[in-house]
Amino acid sequence: MAKYESRLRGNFNELIARIDDGIRRGSVSASFENGSDYEQNGVRCAVRVYERYSMIGSNRVSLNVTLIGRDDELFVSAITSGGSQAVFFKINTFGEEAFLRCAADIIEAYKRR
Repeated sequence: MAKYESRLRGNFNELIARIDDGIRRGSVSASFENGSDYEQNGVRCAVRVYERYSMIGSNRVSLNVTLIGRDDELFVSAITSGGSQAVFFKINTFGEEAFLRCAADIIEAYKRR
């Protein structure tokens, strides 16, 4: 399991749209699996779950992205899972790390805008 987290400033709707678009375009096998949106007292939360096939691991890898925001203050957490065929421990995390890097690159590019 790999994780990336960041605090940043920006537009909630714009960032979640960029993440969604970038992940789907980042791999021919990437798919949106499900999501959830919640808002209370000016705080917004969006959860997105994606999957893609990892050629290196010959399996599917999932990516969970959670975006929390209030006004222009945002926090994003991206966590991958899967990507190993071992029974008791992980021996191949390349697929997870590559999927996470895709999300992190999108977020870092948004921060530099």
